Amino acid sequence: MRLLVDTQAALWLLSKNERLPPTARELIFDRSVDCFLSAASVWEVAIKRRLGKLDASADFHIHLERHGVRGLPIYDRHATLVADLPLHHHDPFDRLLVAQAIAEGMSILSADEILRKYDVPVLW
Repeated sequence: MRLLVDTQAALWLLSKNERLPPTARELIFDRSVDCFLSAASVWEVAIKRRLGKLDASADFHIHLERHGVRGLPIYDRHATLVADLPLHHHDPFDRLLVAQAIAEGMSILSADEILRKYDVPVLW
């Protein structure tokens, strides 16, 4: 299984937030699951940190790498696919995550119910 961890799930994992269910933690730590964090999530955290809307480590993604979560770059095909998605979600970061998951044949680990409206498997 290939799994794209959304921004919120990644931050909750690192902060040991109890809102991240044990099943989600198990998926991330399961070495048989290939877990990825999008560059879009790193970008989103950087923007929200700069605006003072988020208190998170600037290198949070490095900590995730220590747990086996690999980075996923944003490719042209991901950005292009965003234009073809229905407008279920207006958050540009989440729309890019959906496009990446579709293009790369991944499921998304997320609590965001809106993502379930897209043609992509959502786990949580």
